[in-house]
Amino acid sequence: MPSSLIRRGVWAVGVAVLVIALAVAALPLIASTRIVRDRIAWELSAWSGFRVTIDGSPRIEVWPKFRAILSDVTLSQWTETDAPPVVEADRVEVDLSAMAALQGDVQFSTARLVRPTIRVQRMANGFYLPPLPTGGRITRSIDTARGVVTANPQKPDLGRLPSDPFGTVEFRDGRVVTTADGKDTEILSSLSGQVNWEAMNSEASLTATGIWRGESMQLDFSSANPLVLFAGGAAPVTVSFKAAPATFSFDGTASMSDNAYLDGQAKFAAPSLRRVLEWSQAGLAPGAAIGAVSVASKVNASAGRAKFENTTVTLNNNPGMGALDFSFAEGRPVIAGTLAFDTLDLRSFLSAFTPVAPTSEAGPGDIDTSFADRINLDLRLSAAHAMAGPVQLADIAATAQVKNGLAVFDISDASAFGGTIQSSLRFDRKPEGTQVEMRLLASDVDTGAFATAAGMTRMVPAGTGTVSVILKGPGKAWSSIFENADGSFSATFGPGTLNGLDLPAFLKRNQQGGFFALDDVANGSLPIDGAEIKASISKGVARLDKAEINSQKYKIWLSGIASYAGRGLALSGGVVPNGQPAQQPQANGQAASPAAAPPSQSLFFVGGNWSAPFVSPIAPGVSGQ
Repeated sequence: MPSSLIRRGVWAVGVAVLVIALAVAALPLIASTRIVRDRIAWELSAWSGFRVTIDGSPRIEVWPKFRAILSDVTLSQWTETDAPPVVEADRVEVDLSAMAALQGDVQFSTARLVRPTIRVQRMANGFYLPPLPTGGRITRSIDTARGVVTANPQKPDLGRLPSDPFGTVEFRDGRVVTTADGKDTEILSSLSGQVNWEAMNSEASLTATGIWRGESMQLDFSSANPLVLFAGGAAPVTVSFKAAPATFSFDGTASMSDNAYLDGQAKFAAPSLRRVLEWSQAGLAPGAAIGAVSVASKVNASAGRAKFENTTVTLNNNPGMGALDFSFAEGRPVIAGTLAFDTLDLRSFLSAFTPVAPTSEAGPGDIDTSFADRINLDLRLSAAHAMAGPVQLADIAATAQVKNGLAVFDISDASAFGGTIQSSLRFDRKPEGTQVEMRLLASDVDTGAFATAAGMTRMVPAGTGTVSVILKGPGKAWSSIFENADGSFSATFGPGTLNGLDLPAFLKRNQQGGFFALDDVANGSLPIDGAEIKASISKGVARLDKAEINSQKYKIWLSGIASYAGRGLALSGGVVPNGQPAQQPQANGQAASPAAAPPSQSLFFVGGNWSAPFVSPIAPGVSGQ
């Protein structure tokens, strides 16, 4: 090769390198004078539809990326000059095309918002959304897509959708606020993530992390046809929400039209429903004790109503199946449906909706019935096995209803203690105060096991019997229900034994005179043919209308009062041979005429308290030998 050609080649390469070097060196000057000042704010406004203002001096970086760094950037509505900005950012970094910049044009694919503040408004549906722009390429693209959807709502022509490029928007260390009376209230903090949307007619995704109500959370959203979705058409949607208190996911089809709907599979899980209710500030009995819960269901939702079909519910590792219906009436959520469980903890389930336990906001033992004004509930429950505290139930059929200040839980049928159980718990919120009513009917049950589960271990006939309890009282606190309750108690017992009573020893001590503790004659049992108890309850005090125990030789009777508040006893009683009428006491608890008492009847007085009663002889009577 001739040397002259080589020299010309070297010169050509050198000139090219020099031109490139000069171009690179000139980029900051060109960008700062022709792009940042004149074009970037305009381009951002053209895209977003908001008025973009850049107060800080722009800075251009060439390496490692050609980008513009803008400070003190605001996006505001064109029509409301006095309103606070919709978006404020301490800094915005825009990745630019170097070749476009040399031609005096703006092309950017990525924008990074550093420490942005986004202002949102509470909408009529309860969601918080930023004000919508009145123009811009995005708005025009949505308007065009709306026309495509309107032309064929069932199968819009996707080929007619706008194909303008969009790119990536990143945000870091931001926050979301709502403004009222000139004061910002923070909703989200530490907000970071990005939106990936290559072109308006392509798929899009959103990933965001932040802190909501003190808990870190992550939101992921994606759609194959987001422009169709924003235009009111139906489009595939995938949503995932993760936080320590709860996780939620949805995969299906959604529409954001006036007749918005969801149709797909949804999953929800929480290690503690109590924590979720407190965190979400739903106001539904935040003191609830229910633990882990998970729900998986086919969901169809529209117009403020959601149907959950083929629903799998797991409460504290106890799975159930059923169907649920959610809706809103007079601003309250309405939940109705049926659920069937293999095993169910009734107390923990109901505590999510009824005040069966004190709430964290209430005082010790106080009953919070405000839940009854926040929700309408109508559930039908069934379970092969259930627990109500220490009580084990089987084949249970129950209902839970809450509406307009009234909450009722009924067990219409259940097997327990070898018999059947029916019960009802009712909270009726009235202007003069909440009234609580409790009913229990235990038929043909093992009375010994029933008494043990109820915490009654002293002198309860063991056998088969029927027990009925009706109590009604003010519902300010749990203690007030029993201390001021009105109602009745009745029980009938068949053949069995009366444990905790050595009758010969009792009659002997009664004959000897002098009071003695009932515990002194408790080491024994008495075979009985049957027993019957009837009592009326007024203001927490039970008056025995009838209390008789029949054995082969003797009849034991009691009469008097027992107080719940002071746990006090004031009873008169007697042991009389069968076939001889019992001598009833007067209203003051003493025998009508102790001196005239038949010599074969032993009369006595029982006082003290429930846990340590004592016996004082009135007439010695029979010895029991």
